[in-house]
Amino acid sequence: MGPHPAVAAIRLAVRRVLHDILIEIEHNRTTRTAGTTGTIGVSGSVGQASGPRYSDQVPAQSTDRTPHERPAPPLVLVACSGGADSMALASALAFEAPKLGIRAGGVTVDHGLQSGSDLRADEVVVRLRELGLDPVESVAVTVGREGGPEAAARDARYAALDAAADRHGAAAILLGHTRDDQAETVLLGLARGSGIRSLSGMAAVSGADGRYRRPFLQVDRQTARKACMVQSLPVWDDPHNADPAYTRSRLRHEGLPALEKALGKGVVEALARTAQLSRDDADALDAWASQAEASVRDATGLLECAKLYALPPAVRRRILRRAAIEAGAPAGSLFARHIEEVDRLITGWRGQGAINLPGRVVAQRQGGRLVIRQG
Repeated sequence: MGPHPAVAAIRLAVRRVLHDILIEIEHNRTTRTAGTTGTIGVSGSVGQASGPRYSDQVPAQSTDRTPHERPAPPLVLVACSGGADSMALASALAFEAPKLGIRAGGVTVDHGLQSGSDLRADEVVVRLRELGLDPVESVAVTVGREGGPEAAARDARYAALDAAADRHGAAAILLGHTRDDQAETVLLGLARGSGIRSLSGMAAVSGADGRYRRPFLQVDRQTARKACMVQSLPVWDDPHNADPAYTRSRLRHEGLPALEKALGKGVVEALARTAQLSRDDADALDAWASQAEASVRDATGLLECAKLYALPPAVRRRILRRAAIEAGAPAGSLFARHIEEVDRLITGWRGQGAINLPGRVVAQRQGGRLVIRQG
């Protein structure tokens, strides 16, 4: 008899991501002798109970090579808070990684925002080790105030995870964001009104060199919790997730249920699908803007207003946003209204003055050129 459907679902999601990681590792191995062995095929192996091991993909050793020259198995870490989503992810990683010749480890981040958070972090470490993960560590961080409590905690968490990955030489870090989290992220982006990129939600692969992987973006939160329950995995429910002081919490417990009551079931799935479609469109527009940027700059590198005017608005505004960020404007503080004001220097020129942007960046039109620089 096979595993419970919820357990099978989370394991399959993780297995697919681990296969992707192995394929990329092999692709990037510049020392591999051409034609010695093939790479992992995704079709036919992903849905099976087991797949090719990393050690199976290493080129055959010649008689004059010693065993210690064999590449070490790659390490994949899971970021685990102790909640249902990340505990389900940790259990699936612990089950799937050894079958593929991958080492599995875990990191839990103690934000220090609640009394006893250090003790809870220690408990998570124990649970991860009981699953067979190694290495496992708890990292304490100091959360600042910039951008609000949620953004500041997120920045501190990712900085700690980046440091842990570098410290252990991890090939990737798995994050437990679910389809429900994706739906919430899309709605938050819609509320900000900051464009199609915000509607694209969280990427399945992100970070430096694709470090962060989100296997559960097509798995709902209920499935992850069910997988923990049938495996008798203890989970911790963060009280912040139910605190109405946080925007995402209000959206989770009030906004989304109201939408489903008004529009019927399937809202979460539709929003997650919107995220993927929006990401595809945003990626295409970003690529177009990147290719077009060189053609709208003069010999000195300044942006030419007439050439910018000829571009589609979505492409032009991407070029303007990129120029503002390169000049020193913080990306997280640069909103659609800022770019619209700069855009009017091109499309609605009437002699208006300079536009002040975050980061003390100033945009102004001078002699048919758009100058964006720090003031």
